Amino acid sequence: MARVNLDMDVLRTFVTGFELGSFARAAERLGRSQSAISTQLRKLEDQIGRPLVQKSGRGLALTPAGESLLSYAKRLLDLNDEAVDGIRGAEVAGWVRLGLPQDFAETWLPGVLNRFNRAHPKVRVEVQVDRSTPLTEKTVKGELDLALIWGDGRGIPHARQVAELPIAWIGRPDWPGLAALEGEPLPLAVLPAPCAFRSAAVAALDGAGLPWRLAFTSPSLSGLWAAAEGGLGLTVRTTVTMPRTLSVLDPAATGLPPLPRVPLALHRAEADPSPAAARLADILLDTIRDELGLPAEG
Repeated sequence: MARVNLDMDVLRTFVTGFELGSFARAAERLGRSQSAISTQLRKLEDQIGRPLVQKSGRGLALTPAGESLLSYAKRLLDLNDEAVDGIRGAEVAGWVRLGLPQDFAETWLPGVLNRFNRAHPKVRVEVQVDRSTPLTEKTVKGELDLALIWGDGRGIPHARQVAELPIAWIGRPDWPGLAALEGEPLPLAVLPAPCAFRSAAVAALDGAGLPWRLAFTSPSLSGLWAAAEGGLGLTVRTTVTMPRTLSVLDPAATGLPPLPRVPLALHRAEADPSPAAARLADILLDTIRDELGLPAEG
């Protein structure tokens, strides 16, 4: 019996479709038309010799064969990526210094470092977790090679915006809304200025003519979460690290003003970074695209 060689590109499409919950989203992420995605899926089913997906309401669900293949496909893709990264980066050495906001230290960072270390075991990595302003200053001075910063990076050398995330009002699930304050200022739990999230909240409240007061300030993101969980006030942030004990508060239901989106930028100390810094930047950008469901770069 002839062996079947599964197409890695087709497997990646298959996995991406179900990770994103839609092959339409997979088409956008991978930069292909939906018809091309459908053709790839049919090719995969032909190779396996069994249907992999079935209709479920308005969407698609995996068949038993599809569920089994999905597990194998993820392992095959991980091994493929590890092999390519390892061979390409076998001679990369030295060290690289990375700066990150607190939001990503316990979420994206472990996966980024794990993948980078597997591909480039000879590179030493130094990570600094801090607020955006000092990280920006350190990158401009050359004290960091790379930094992920809240903000669009406008006016900063070698910086470019890589994503945009919604800012949310965050508080206890039982927060009763503005009406319960009976005209009293809204208590806020925020980081010290300068802070893009604090500025967005203040601008939104001032624009809506709503009074507010600083109920809690802390340089620590975990401190903000604790204050919000303790009912000291509302905070404003993305939901990247939001504890499950807290909730996003709907402006329409609570009377809070809508908030804007916040840009995320990658800053480089040099236009032409070292091979180690360039590879870490690539892995960081891949992680951002994967976590946020952004399309691949053309």
